[in-house]
Amino acid sequence: MTTPPAALLPALQELRPSRRMPVLFVGHGSPMNAVEDNVWRRAWQDLGRELLGHAQRPQLILCISAHWLTPGGWYLTGMAQPRTLHDFGGFPPVLYAQQYPAPGAPQAAQALAAALRSPATGKPLGVDEAHWGLDHGAWSILMPMFPAADIPVVQLSMDFARPPAEHYALGRQLRAWRERGVLIVGSGNVVHHLGAMRAGSGINATYTWAAEFDARVTDLVRRGELDALAGFAQWGESARQAHPTHEHFLPLLYAAGAVHPGEAPRFFNTGFQAASISMRSMAWGMEL
Repeated sequence: MTTPPAALLPALQELRPSRRMPVLFVGHGSPMNAVEDNVWRRAWQDLGRELLGHAQRPQLILCISAHWLTPGGWYLTGMAQPRTLHDFGGFPPVLYAQQYPAPGAPQAAQALAAALRSPATGKPLGVDEAHWGLDHGAWSILMPMFPAADIPVVQLSMDFARPPAEHYALGRQLRAWRERGVLIVGSGNVVHHLGAMRAGSGINATYTWAAEFDARVTDLVRRGELDALAGFAQWGESARQAHPTHEHFLPLLYAAGAVHPGEAPRFFNTGFQAASISMRSMAWGMEL
């Protein structure tokens, strides 16, 4: 953990030392999962109740979503009241009516940005005080988990111009903040190929290439070989089919980087949505 400038240290005192918080990777799938009563959403609700049932609730949620890409650098949201972004199109009005009014954490965001370092340049991260907010990769899963919206949320963007290994490296820097009450949540999908979706498919119906990619990721996670996930682009045809673009895989690298050696994963939502979106999700540190 890099020490931020002295002027920002009081802000970090807001993040009190704590027992180690869990780290999550959540497959978010369709935005409609935020409002439909389905198996995915029910699992998120159960997980939220379990997390809040711990002796120590999160002081801050740090979310890395597939939907905030910032070529040229990494940024943290630094507004006091991040707006709910409806960054999608063609869905029913009920989805656009959803609001998730969780507070931000401007001072903590400034201090975290100063403490973290870009793997590309070694410089502190940036802070976005006006442009972004909470996109659907964040609020669609946090709303079922924490419906009271009373835990501050900060989003971390992803510099999509940088190689996967650097995203994993930044995840490694997040590891220490789990001992300061920070719940780290990566939100993406292990497999994400919108062009191959088959509406109405059952949760176990998928393609051979999707099943192969999902199984390879699962095996590496189960064996604790998390750094190998950053090499996914070299996995051949299954990787090319699983991620025609790879923004939905990158949040898994942040979550994996924040895992301590020896922490066992718990898998949930181990199925597919519309055949080509793996909803497989993972939690580490839930034994606390």
